Amino acid sequence: MGATEPLLRVEGLSKAYPGVLANDAVNLAIAPGQVHALLGENGAGKSTLVKMIYGLVRPDAGAMVLRGAPYAPPDPHAARAAGVAMVFQHFSLFEALNVAENVALGMENPPPLRQLAARIRAVSDAYGLPLDPGRIVGDLSAGERQRVEIIRCLLQEPKLLIMDEPTSVLTPQEVEILFATLRLLAAEGTAILYISHKLEEIRSLCDRATILRGGRVVAACNPRERTAHELAELMVGAELKLTDRAGRKPGEVLLEVVGLHMPPASAFGPSLKSVSFELRRGEVLGIGGVAGNGQEDLLATLSGERPSSAGTVVLKGEDVSTLGPNPRRARGLLAAPEERLGHAAAPDMSLTENAVLTGTMRRPLTRHGFIDRRAARAFAAEIIAAFDVRTPGPQVAARALSGGNLQKFVIGREVLQAPEVLVVNQPTWGVDAAAAAAIRQALLDLAAAGAGVIVISQDLDELLEISDRFAALNEGRLSPPQATAQLTLREIGLSLGGAHGMKPLEVLA
Repeated sequence: MGATEPLLRVEGLSKAYPGVLANDAVNLAIAPGQVHALLGENGAGKSTLVKMIYGLVRPDAGAMVLRGAPYAPPDPHAARAAGVAMVFQHFSLFEALNVAENVALGMENPPPLRQLAARIRAVSDAYGLPLDPGRIVGDLSAGERQRVEIIRCLLQEPKLLIMDEPTSVLTPQEVEILFATLRLLAAEGTAILYISHKLEEIRSLCDRATILRGGRVVAACNPRERTAHELAELMVGAELKLTDRAGRKPGEVLLEVVGLHMPPASAFGPSLKSVSFELRRGEVLGIGGVAGNGQEDLLATLSGERPSSAGTVVLKGEDVSTLGPNPRRARGLLAAPEERLGHAAAPDMSLTENAVLTGTMRRPLTRHGFIDRRAARAFAAEIIAAFDVRTPGPQVAARALSGGNLQKFVIGREVLQAPEVLVVNQPTWGVDAAAAAAIRQALLDLAAAGAGVIVISQDLDELLEISDRFAALNEGRLSPPQATAQLTLREIGLSLGGAHGMKPLEVLA
């Protein structure tokens, strides 16, 4: 392979599924030592392309050349043997095992655990990813778990490292550590194919970007020469409107939470510890936190799905602490959980039936104790139209929708019930730029109409964009909310990491 020849060259790669052309004659070249971004909306073909590169999917047409030789891996084992490694968005780790044991499970021929532990220490020290091979994975933070996955790949000494949404569960400080590691790998000649929806990160880290839309390459550029807004518009192929925050003025207290305690839902999860805050009419309160710090438990206890063991929840002056989800909904406290399929929506039920699941308390969807099918279909159709849900109609099962479209349906279902207070967890998780902008604007419009909105999210850019006040959730403890406009990303990162036992600005003194 010549000095200027790409490490990997993808030529005319195509892959079709029934009714969908996932990749259409995709061309791509990645140079040694290059950090190359792969951008596109949900359904643009990014996942299919990297699965073909990693041997999880076989292309229907086209070819690949790796290090000057034909490359067509029949499976991931062959890809790894050729020097291609991948860190997936969702970790594949066993929480009851320690770090070394988890790394061994991902290796073809692992050495004895004592030797492996020494190699893990050496690699983690060399690449600035501190990790104790003897620690139980269930006790690790999300950032530390990601290090396990990365080190498992680095032990293979890959020539090409594929990373899928690697910063979605990291604090800003952990992102800095990761980026320093990736830059070091690139300086040593490792090529990195990087997938992310976080466009400012792409601009900071990546040397080159390839943009997919509808399975085709529509643009290639140096992302540092484009704004994040320009990159987003290349992805969607249309002009994106900026978020409009006008027309909001916080009023009286709608929700008062005092001293909430709740035991953990799982053996490795944190308990909620003395969570207290107020939410005002017309306000968006952003709650940030790295995954696994009690976000879903907080939503569950606010919605009434799981009663707290101590503390009070007061809605418009009424103590609702002992009430379940339906009575709280009737009084105006609604919630949309993180997990779309199985929690927010029943996969095999139609959109009409899913609209009924939460809508009967605040919409006239029943008559004499029976579901009014016409009213239910009309409500589902209203959600579909108002939130641009791409689906043939209300009769379609929830599982048939893409993740982004189902997310729009779930958020729309709650917003159109005119809540007094809406609590949402990860409202734009895995959603493309256009859908994310629409969801964020809907939440801002709801607040402008006089509701109080709580947005729990791991996306700090999202929280900085739409929230009036910010609080950090770490190991089940919530920091005192502060005006978002007064906070820096560094201060937020410190609080996400647990440095909020005192007034946040005192941490920096």
